[in-house]
Amino acid sequence: MMSAGTSDGSPGGLRCLVTGATGYIGGRLVPELLDAGHAVRCLARTPRKLRDYPWVDRTEVVRGDVTDAASLTSAMAGVDVAYYLVHALGTGADFAATDRRAARTFAEQAKAAGVGRVVYLGGLTPAGVPERDLSPHLRSRAEVGHLLLGSGPPTAVLRAAVIIGSGSASFEMLRYLTERLPVMVTPSWVHTSIQPIAVRDVLRYLVGCAALPGTVHRAFDIGGPEVLTYRDMMERYAAVAGLPRRLIVPVPVLTPTLSSHWVGLVTPVPRSIARPLTESLRHEVICHEKDIARYVADPPGGLITFDRSVELALRRIQDAQVATRWSSAALPGAPSDPLPTDPDWAGGSLYSDRRQMTVDASRAALWRVIEGIGGENGWYSFPLAWSVRGWLDRFAGGVGLRRGRRDAQRLRVGDSLDFWRVEEIEPGRLLRLRAEMRLPGLAWLELRADRDDDGRTVFRQRALFHPRGLLGHAYWWSVSPFHSVVFGGMARNISRAAVALENGAAPGAGAAAARGGGGTGLRGRSF
Repeated sequence: MMSAGTSDGSPGGLRCLVTGATGYIGGRLVPELLDAGHAVRCLARTPRKLRDYPWVDRTEVVRGDVTDAASLTSAMAGVDVAYYLVHALGTGADFAATDRRAARTFAEQAKAAGVGRVVYLGGLTPAGVPERDLSPHLRSRAEVGHLLLGSGPPTAVLRAAVIIGSGSASFEMLRYLTERLPVMVTPSWVHTSIQPIAVRDVLRYLVGCAALPGTVHRAFDIGGPEVLTYRDMMERYAAVAGLPRRLIVPVPVLTPTLSSHWVGLVTPVPRSIARPLTESLRHEVICHEKDIARYVADPPGGLITFDRSVELALRRIQDAQVATRWSSAALPGAPSDPLPTDPDWAGGSLYSDRRQMTVDASRAALWRVIEGIGGENGWYSFPLAWSVRGWLDRFAGGVGLRRGRRDAQRLRVGDSLDFWRVEEIEPGRLLRLRAEMRLPGLAWLELRADRDDDGRTVFRQRALFHPRGLLGHAYWWSVSPFHSVVFGGMARNISRAAVALENGAAPGAGAAAARGGGGTGLRGRSF
């Protein structure tokens, strides 16, 4: 059982249960609750998915499911506040039935366990529209709110429209459509009024609801300071992202089905999610009250504007698909930054070139070669190609290859390394470099020293590129024919250098003999 007090054992904090801790909002809420001095228990169907989160050691993780009453009984023991942050959208046509069953089970078990408060984040619904006429997605969100309010302990239902933060499905749809289509033929819902809200403000409200008086039992509308149309949001997104002005031509003929196919074609958002969301866009969703401000005051600077929330969401969007352990563990980021909780399709297209080789050397020897890469040791393949790329980067005003290394043998997070920077290092296992050369996109290089199931040393190499606009896609495909030479040669020569080091050669000797050529083939993907 979780003991009373704050997350560090001091008295005064509340004991919070967070469902959906591996999800978009839940994964951001947990550290916010911890920083507010609360103790946190996370409910997860697969607890191992949380093992690499930087805050996991400060929480209690229990296995369970919101549809399993038995697991909820133990998870809710001793809990003051239970956050309901799960939904079944995208799981199939019967997602509403799953949501209904889960909400009833959760409310019943919260009441039985004596939980002091339930907090739920749902969807903003239009005023004056009968719920039977709402889209299936909004109708289900409203039904869950009613079930939690009707059969459990004191409950706060927060109802939000579009949440602006990387990884939010609604925001990612907006982002992909705007970035990929300079000219858009759009459905009439681009004229629908929406009151978006920044994820930072959502998290602030969620944390604040933990301390609501016990007499508060109701729904609250939450939204940002501006009411915009979807067209307004696309145009302002383009301006913030530095894109040329978009030409938007609305037409009346795109049905929800056609719209979802269109969104699925242009964006990687799964159709199972795209359709419910596009169906909901026909509804005007704006706040008709701001009673939440009586209990959770606005910050001194006011609520975050749409433009500022887009800036925050884009600030580290390049990391959305790269990390298995999130780099913000070493380089703290904002609550709006991408996390491992983000869905696979969040963050944009990501091309990758992957290489893998079994190495007849110890893992320690392989790691010494990996950590010694760059600078005087070079890049283990086609030196002329690296030099030319460095010259071109300097010509374009970039950093080139002149920076070298801080230390000939050791690296640390934040070190510059030629035209890369060390974004993450797990000694003996992983080196991840982020490119600082001039590119029409963002690029990383990951080098890993692993073992296979038979205990053999395995070198894994992954080059990733997140393109920006059509030029970025064109850049990737224009250089991809050279990858077998550059990256294939790198994988082979790093492996050979590790073998030479194991046999007594000096570190870096393999780099001097790097020749390039050959490879295991290119595998590009976009998701």
